Amino acid sequence: MLKHPLQIFLTFLLLIGFCQSTLAEESLDAKGWFEKGNELSREGKFSDAAQAYQQSIQLSDQSPVAYYNLGIALKKMQQFDQALLAFEKTVALESTHLDGWLSLGNIYNRLERWEDAIGALNQVVHRRQNDAEAHGNLGWALYNYRDGPPFKYLVIINLQKATDLFEQQNLPQAARATGEVLQEAKIKFGFNNLN
Repeated sequence: MLKHPLQIFLTFLLLIGFCQSTLAEESLDAKGWFEKGNELSREGKFSDAAQAYQQSIQLSDQSPVAYYNLGIALKKMQQFDQALLAFEKTVALESTHLDGWLSLGNIYNRLERWEDAIGALNQVVHRRQNDAEAHGNLGWALYNYRDGPPFKYLVIINLQKATDLFEQQNLPQAARATGEVLQEAKIKFGFNNLN
């Protein structure tokens, strides 16, 4: 069956476009794959973004930001064990990568690895003292830690600081949720008369 010449021409253009796209991707270097991953992340295509970051890492495996962005994409896909590995590699390559430490601590919290979360989040709160998320997550990890002495004061201090910072940043929902955990901790630890 003969196709209409316009259909043949459009099919030909589509094939050329596909071949050009495939050839362009094959010629990408580590930076190109990284930028493609960023583009795909902005579009919400996290699976494709993760693959692009992995391509970048295969070509150059010493980029903490490529591992970090890979971790973010994997976290968005709720692949927490794999995200954990990417964040661990991020901070192994760059020990001062505070966003890497914060993300690592958050994943440890999610996996209920409280001691690891405390270690990672302490890296952030001691260097970036006005980070509400880090203080809140550190307070949560300390609150749930059971393998040693209870860190009652540190729980209260970190949750209170997080609540205050969330309020200052006009994030009422985060402030309210953190404040509820703070009140629960105050009651549990006998500090219910503290404001």
